[in-house]
Amino acid sequence: MRGPIVTRSLLRARRESVWDRITTAQGINDELWPFLRMTAPASLRESGLAQVEVGRRICRSAVLLFGVLPVDYDDITLVRLEPPAGFLERSRMLSQHVWEHERTLEEVPDGCVLTDRVSYSPRLALPDRPLRALYAGVFRHRHRRLRRRFGGHALGPGTS
Repeated sequence: MRGPIVTRSLLRARRESVWDRITTAQGINDELWPFLRMTAPASLRESGLAQVEVGRRICRSAVLLFGVLPVDYDDITLVRLEPPAGFLERSRMLSQHVWEHERTLEEVPDGCVLTDRVSYSPRLALPDRPLRALYAGVFRHRHRRLRRRFGGHALGPGTS
C-alpha cells in the first residue's frame, strides 16, 4: 500500500452537523465539485450512510471528471462506520486494487477536526509521485470546500 496521504482541517461547526453533511451523496459531491462527481443509487442519495451495512459493498459509483466524463469507478465498501466519529472505506477501483479512505471527526472546543487518511495500491505500476500529488490535491480541494461551508482553517498532519 502507498500512502498515507493525510489532510486535516479545523471546522467551526459541531461534529454532528459536519457528519450530517459529509455522509450524504450531495455533501460528497459538493466537496468534489467542480472537478469531480460520483454517482450513487437513489437509496444512497436519499438516506446517505444511515442505512449502509458495514462490510458489504454499497454500490459501484462512477467517478466523473467535471461531472460528465467517466474516468474511474469505485466499488464502495465501508469496513467501519462510527457516527459521528468517522468511517473507514476499503474499496476496489478501476485504477486501484485497494483504495482506503479513513475519515475521522474529533470534537474540539472550537468545533471539530476532520482528518482524511488515504492509502492506495494501484493496478498499474505507475510512479507514486504523480498519483500522490493528484490524490493530495483532490483532498486539499475537498477540505477547502468544507472550510468554505463550515468555516475554519487547514491544519498540518500532526497539529490540533
